[in-house]
Amino acid sequence: MNNHNHHQHDNTGMKSGMHHDHKSGHDHSHMIADFKKRFWISLGLTVPILLLSPMIQKFLGITEALAFAGSQYVLFALSTFVFFYGGYPFLKGMFDELKKAMPGMMTLIAVAISVAYFYSSAVVFGLGGKIFFWELVTLIDIMLLGHWIEMKSVMGASKALEALAKLMPSDAHKILADGSIIDVPLEELKTNDRILIKPGEKVPADGVVIKGQSSVNEAMLTGESKPVLKKVEDKVIGGGVNSEGSLEVVVEKTGKDSFLSQVIELVKEAQESKSKTQDLANRAAFWLTIIAILGGTITLIYWLTIGEKDFAFALERMVTVMVITCPHALGLAVPLVVAVSTAISASNGLLIRDRKAFEIARKIDAIIFDKTGTLTKGEFGVTDIINYDHSLSEKEIVKLAASVEQNSEHPIAQGIVKSSDNSYEVQDFKAIPGKGAIGKVNNKTVAVVSPGFLRDENIDITDSKIEKLHEQGKTVVFLLIDNKLTGAIALADIIREESKEAIARFKELGIKTIMLTGDNKKVAKWVSDELGLDEYVAEVLPHQKAEKAKEFQSRGYVVAMTGDGVNDAPALAQADVGIAIGAGTDVAVETADIVLIRSNPLDVLSIIKLAKATYRKMIQNLVWATGYNALAIPLAAGVLYSMGILLSPAAGAALMSLSTVIVAINAKLLKI
Repeated sequence: MNNHNHHQHDNTGMKSGMHHDHKSGHDHSHMIADFKKRFWISLGLTVPILLLSPMIQKFLGITEALAFAGSQYVLFALSTFVFFYGGYPFLKGMFDELKKAMPGMMTLIAVAISVAYFYSSAVVFGLGGKIFFWELVTLIDIMLLGHWIEMKSVMGASKALEALAKLMPSDAHKILADGSIIDVPLEELKTNDRILIKPGEKVPADGVVIKGQSSVNEAMLTGESKPVLKKVEDKVIGGGVNSEGSLEVVVEKTGKDSFLSQVIELVKEAQESKSKTQDLANRAAFWLTIIAILGGTITLIYWLTIGEKDFAFALERMVTVMVITCPHALGLAVPLVVAVSTAISASNGLLIRDRKAFEIARKIDAIIFDKTGTLTKGEFGVTDIINYDHSLSEKEIVKLAASVEQNSEHPIAQGIVKSSDNSYEVQDFKAIPGKGAIGKVNNKTVAVVSPGFLRDENIDITDSKIEKLHEQGKTVVFLLIDNKLTGAIALADIIREESKEAIARFKELGIKTIMLTGDNKKVAKWVSDELGLDEYVAEVLPHQKAEKAKEFQSRGYVVAMTGDGVNDAPALAQADVGIAIGAGTDVAVETADIVLIRSNPLDVLSIIKLAKATYRKMIQNLVWATGYNALAIPLAAGVLYSMGILLSPAAGAALMSLSTVIVAINAKLLKI
């Protein structure tokens, strides 16, 4: 499936209607590169600064070897460059924060490095005291390194958007009216254009197949792991990868309207939407900043007065307190988890539109399912076969019935045809209006008829098995061969295989399962019994579904409503968490909080598990970030000074950066 020899190339930009996201991605990459450059230049200058620092010279015993007239002025000049060049992002950040009257992390770092710089500069020019330049530059180095690593982590987490955008090719093979093919950029594609998709190429736009047959891999878009067979009248999604055959497609949606653009927009909104946990973290970070400034000031005053130390010692303690208290990890604790969980959900075909509802999802204890299309496939299929002629197998009975029904468009006929792998040739086919169909198969007269036809022909059908099937609300048709009753076939809306597993798993979690359906009571009871549901309500009109959701909420349940998003809109809006299932390419389900691309009830389970795992990670990160500060502040202030334990500003900065990296790694470990 190598597609280098085709005219398509991966497009690293976000084509047609996706430019804004690309721009912000560029900004982020530029900022990472900026921090990296500032770090390496500052680190390079740190070596001569260390060698020129009196304290380091004394420690290494090289004072005389490196002593020269005016060395402290060279030290001052180098340190000044590192302070303004390396410290620029923090100084600028402080002004930005103060402008918004929201002092935060940048304010703390800027205040700490500024105090150290201006005090040391004063000592160089005659004030009595100790020079702090080497502590200042190592502190700036570690802060730049910490920010660089942290931004790379954030970038990694939000790469999901860029990965999605890269799914689109850069051009398409457009088929002109005369049948000739030209390559056009994606932006020039319009609705109703005809395009050719060759084997191994990416699908350039959403559309409908008008010619050809091929498997298309849509795993990155819908989470559907196996390639999906596409034939005439099937829809394809832009960004999917075509496999073995060529496809001719009529374009339906391009640019902003395309499935991929809508997914990218949803992911972006979800990553930007504020969550309650984030608000908590922001408030905590703000108060931590206030505590740091106050703590630093109190530390300075304490060591100057009660501690009876010189200003240099007191200042070092103050700077260390302010640096170590940076609410860095706290500020990142939630956004990183949000970015990672949003990326995970999008790649699994679970699209979060409302983060607050997503956070509530971990508390769900009752789920209301719509029946048709959610728990069932929404299409007729064979459920039971009764054999009255034991010379034939059940498979043969269905095959004979399918042979006659293959010419009929009726949903029941189609259900029988789909349930058979193949069929015989039929001759003299004739529809019996309202009663069935008849034809010649293998020189025998084969009829597939309703109970009404049997009554008209006085054919006796008293059978308890048939009665039971009728009680379950199933449709039963009969097979006659040469006017002799040979078998009976029961059909119903087929229950999804995944539904049974999903309901069993919900029960394990102690979640109540309820089904609402507009169908009759017999059908509802059969589906409920098959799946083991806790409750079901039949013959419900669309507007009554919202009332039912309200009723369960009034009983004290946290309710999720799962439906197809069309006639379930009021109920989806009423529920605590509205989940639109089987949205396919139509992801803009306005009333849903969460949109599931596939029609798989197990995806509802995935959402609940992801919500729980996400919340756990947020709490872990918040506990780590606040716990670290509670421990580090007293240590930085010099509580254990009498035992000889003292943290330098650089060690404080290293600990602070390490705490941030731990939070970032922990967020990355999130999985469903």
